[in-house]
Amino acid sequence: MTPAPAPHDPRTQHTEAPRDLVGIGIGPFNLSLAALAHPLPGLDAVFYEQRPAFGWHPGLLIDDATIQVPFLADLVTLADPASPWSFLNYLRTRDRLFPFYFAERFHIRRAEYDAYCRWVCESLPGLRFRHQVDAVRWNPERDVFEVDFTQLDADGEAEALGRTYTRNVVLGIGSEPHVPDPLRPLVGLPGVPVVHAADYLDHRAAFLAAGHVTVVGAGQSGAEIFLDLLRHRPAGRERLRWLGRSEAFAPMEYSKLGLEHFTPDYARYFHALAEPVRDGLVSAQWQLHKGIDAGTIAAIHDELYRRTLHGGWPDAVLTPGVRVRTAGRIATTQVELHLEHIQQGTRSRLTTDAVILATGFRERPLNRILAGLDPYVRRDGRGRPRVDERFRLVLDPAVTGSVYVQNAGLYAHGVGTPDLGLAAWRSASILNSLLGGEPYPLPDRTAFTTFGLEQPRPRVPSARRPKALTPLADGPRGRALTEGF
Repeated sequence: MTPAPAPHDPRTQHTEAPRDLVGIGIGPFNLSLAALAHPLPGLDAVFYEQRPAFGWHPGLLIDDATIQVPFLADLVTLADPASPWSFLNYLRTRDRLFPFYFAERFHIRRAEYDAYCRWVCESLPGLRFRHQVDAVRWNPERDVFEVDFTQLDADGEAEALGRTYTRNVVLGIGSEPHVPDPLRPLVGLPGVPVVHAADYLDHRAAFLAAGHVTVVGAGQSGAEIFLDLLRHRPAGRERLRWLGRSEAFAPMEYSKLGLEHFTPDYARYFHALAEPVRDGLVSAQWQLHKGIDAGTIAAIHDELYRRTLHGGWPDAVLTPGVRVRTAGRIATTQVELHLEHIQQGTRSRLTTDAVILATGFRERPLNRILAGLDPYVRRDGRGRPRVDERFRLVLDPAVTGSVYVQNAGLYAHGVGTPDLGLAAWRSASILNSLLGGEPYPLPDRTAFTTFGLEQPRPRVPSARRPKALTPLADGPRGRALTEGF
């Protein structure tokens, strides 16, 4: 429990000059913002994170698992290719640029992306780990936000209380593991391991030793975990079951034009749609961001096929279109899952020795952190905070500061919201909005697809217009030389 401020506590003092920006949460998105904010002169920004250090889904850093975006989707490159915080510069500082060049990897390993982000954190100023933000309020007398925080010690216990003042806030509190209601009572209990995929590596040894293992969830995490287990369990004695609610173990949409749904053009188009249309699109476009990488599907099939070479089939059952109705323990050694096949309408029971819930992540609710701002927050028809086209919460006009949100507006900006490929562009957009200028010039057009009937007219900066060429000589030869350029 956070201790109450004492009369002498710094939270009661009002001498601190307000900062320009306070970031809450240090995941990839706010780390991108911090990296792009760093070189801007005169910008006073600080970022708070309650964890002791940066960690990007550590329980899912499985060997050979790759991120699903090209390495150019690092923290900064798509907004500032010359930034010292780029992935390529990280490789250069580690003397790994030539090995990476010869490796010819467009999609890097997930563990390498995590290591890159940790490298940025090592030298980037303005990051405050072990700082838990407790509340954000608007102070109308000073026209600033008050941000209360608790500084934590090495054991995660409260060490000191503090308050800072800021003209603007950016929320980057990320997502949290989603556990379906039927399985929630079983998670974390002693005995049979029932854990979310986010904690897979912490329990991997127990899963490899378990008699029968069930993976629930037909997305990328479920596929990677199933493949890892399959590769490390004995042939003919795999004893694996993979279940998913979707109709198939479907590949992610990865065509060139399909990927244009992850462009700024589509984010702007999506935001301008009517709220009911947006809500319908989010669920309908699941294969754009919840499918499985085609390479992972191929690797699973290859491994299964390899195990048939000497006759027989692997003891692995893959069943899509299934939901878990209820679940319970049998004594303390097994779990019984009550299943329903959605298309057939049939039901059955499955007894298993371990369960991994690859059931995805959900945006962390903003209600707790925004409780102090609730009277000022404007909401949409479903009670969610409204988010404008510049990623700002729509607040009462009496609030002169801005609250920006990162990865908390899927319903407002579409499927690209949690995608790493839009991190640098969104961070640059926030900084441009914050400073009222264009420290990071951004393109007007980013997709060949025109998502609406209005054809955008790309702006070409004058500095980029081709210069008129002067003929080298009179006559046909001179014209030929000119035309050849």
